[in-house]
Amino acid sequence: MPWQEVSIMDQREEFIGLALLEGANRRELCRRFGISAQTGYKWLKRWQDGERDISDRSRCPHMSPWRSSAEMEKRVLELRDAHPAWGARKLAALLEREGIEPPAASTVHAILMRHGRIAAQEAVNKPTQRFEKEAPNLLWQMDFKGWIRLGDETRCHPLTVIDDHSRFALCLQACADQQNVTVKSRLE
Repeated sequence: MPWQEVSIMDQREEFIGLALLEGANRRELCRRFGISAQTGYKWLKRWQDGERDISDRSRCPHMSPWRSSAEMEKRVLELRDAHPAWGARKLAALLEREGIEPPAASTVHAILMRHGRIAAQEAVNKPTQRFEKEAPNLLWQMDFKGWIRLGDETRCHPLTVIDDHSRFALCLQACADQQNVTVKSRLE
């Protein structure tokens, strides 16, 4: 016998049909269908209110009370069109000079992005290219990694020397100080 395919909507309608039967244990039905009681009662209420579509609703807000007004967006776009090279901070400052309470620079930037006045910048967070020599032993990188206090209360200054090409650690030495003589002896 082949498997019977059941969609989510079919399962929800079956749940509603069973839950509306007289004497139905709704919480047990919720457990059987693998949903929370809150979700089950929400679907039942929507069904009883005459709404026959019990699919998932969008979670976006019905309204955005803090969103900039249409007039503000229009003015920001007008300023950007008049000064296409200016960024959000400069446009916000210009609004303020005009006697208009400007939104935050980030909001001005969001308005410009939303209306396609600013292209998303791909190269802003591009990883920096490390310099790397073509062969080993052409460049060594040398650094003290700060000091640490040892158990006998003396300071230890770790010295590292790394080959730039291979990233091989040529030296990792515990030094008593960061003096020229100390470094020279470790390199020799």
